[in-house]
Amino acid sequence: MKTFRMFTVMAVLLLAAVSAPAQRKIQVALLLDTSNSMDGLIDQAKSQLWSIVNEMASARAEGRAPEIEIALYEYGNDGLKAEANYIRRVLPLSHDLDKISEALFALKTNGGNEYCGAVIAQSMKDLAWSASNRDLKLIYIAGNEPFNQGGIDYKAACRAAISKGIVVNTIFCGDHEEGISSFWKDGADLSEGKYFNIDHNRATVYIETPYDKQINELNGRLNDTYIGYGALGVEKKENQVLQDRNAESYSSSNAAERAASKSTAAYRADDWDLVDAYKNGNVDVKSIKPAELPAELKGKTPAEIKAYVDKKAAERAAIQQQIRELDKKRGDYMAVELKKRGEDHSLNAAMAKSMRERAQKTGFTFEK
Repeated sequence: MKTFRMFTVMAVLLLAAVSAPAQRKIQVALLLDTSNSMDGLIDQAKSQLWSIVNEMASARAEGRAPEIEIALYEYGNDGLKAEANYIRRVLPLSHDLDKISEALFALKTNGGNEYCGAVIAQSMKDLAWSASNRDLKLIYIAGNEPFNQGGIDYKAACRAAISKGIVVNTIFCGDHEEGISSFWKDGADLSEGKYFNIDHNRATVYIETPYDKQINELNGRLNDTYIGYGALGVEKKENQVLQDRNAESYSSSNAAERAASKSTAAYRADDWDLVDAYKNGNVDVKSIKPAELPAELKGKTPAEIKAYVDKKAAERAAIQQQIRELDKKRGDYMAVELKKRGEDHSLNAAMAKSMRERAQKTGFTFEK
């Protein structure tokens, strides 16, 4: 009888595992014009990345946070190859948010020819887009020259995108009516996307809150829970701190946005951090070579390594929970302040509004 019950329980668990829906994805490709006039756009992208990530991280589907992947292209830069239509894929679709931040801060502007149809078509060809209609797939293209420039028809590119369930949202950096007359709205309409115009030269306004300082102090403690290992460990851990500093270079409010991102499932470090790698089943502490271990774990037994990883995992979970609780209060404070300021014409506002609307149509809900 006990054997029968055991097999029954195992069968139920197996059936539940098989029938459980796969974790859904939000995939976003950022196509940014890096010609001479676009310094303001790139600055907004750098300073508002973490706010955009937090919007995505607040999505839920079937009670689970989605897997978030972001890709980055630059186009319209004379420093790029003419035979490649002045386009460069900076990063493929990736969950490595530190790498995305690093890439944004490395972008430089230079005068050039902006071919919107070409960069949309290239992103369709290059990227590992999900084939599932359960996933949210979005392109955001931003620039300020006519949308119909270049030898690749933007209409064909936008129609090809929506045929694969990929929505193209267009962000014109300039006057609303000029964006319409230069076909930016048409590009969005053809692919069920949204058309926006932003003031790309407007400096981002940061709302300082009473919670920023405490969140940023917790972020320092959070970093201490990451255990770099393997070939990438040292480099990635250093880059984590560097991207903290890049966020802080704009304001303590922006640094708090990044810290909030690091408290969510969107921030993953399983390719270099033992805590995430062990949690996600990517590594067995018994199989790690001594040379791959950080200094604090060299000479330790597998049991001692596991105990250390478990200790850091518990510390991390507690700190992340504290950050999330403070960030909720921070968000409530900011909502009141933002309401006083009226409509926001920034890159972040354009992306957040369209992303939320499309996500809800795709079956996602939002925690905030």
